[in-house]
Amino acid sequence: MSFLRRRSATPAGPDFDVLAMDPGDWPGNLGAGLLPAPDGSCQGVFLRYDLFGGRGPAMIIGNLPEGSPARDIAEDEVPFEVAQLLIALENEEEVTVTGTEDMPVMQGDNLLIVRRLKLSETRISCVQFDRSDNVLVTIAAWDRPITDDLYALLKPLPAELFQQS
Repeated sequence: MSFLRRRSATPAGPDFDVLAMDPGDWPGNLGAGLLPAPDGSCQGVFLRYDLFGGRGPAMIIGNLPEGSPARDIAEDEVPFEVAQLLIALENEEEVTVTGTEDMPVMQGDNLLIVRRLKLSETRISCVQFDRSDNVLVTIAAWDRPITDDLYALLKPLPAELFQQS
């Protein structure tokens, strides 16, 4: 994915491109969170898409660069984005990863190898893929499947979205 690259200048937000759905393309509410490191660098970004008008998120998309501590999880532990989705839904059930399946998916001219995670909570759909700049993208959705047409909606968001005003 040649369009995904590390930015040369450090903005007030992440120093990498964030791949997600444009907030203008989403009919509900959008929230964004940054994971700061002690040195002030950005160790990840997650976007929470709330389709239900304040009654809980429908989807969380995370972008975690190489070296982010949020990527260091045990084999059966859920990704950070799934944990955030459960917190937002006030769901305190223990959820684990029960298996994975790799599948090829096209995103424009790029071939992605997508890992579909199977979870003990079957109402959560979760997929992950690595970008060419070593950023891990994780999509976690509540009570709706993640289909191949979702990948066509993903694009780099403008850096201005993450600038502090």
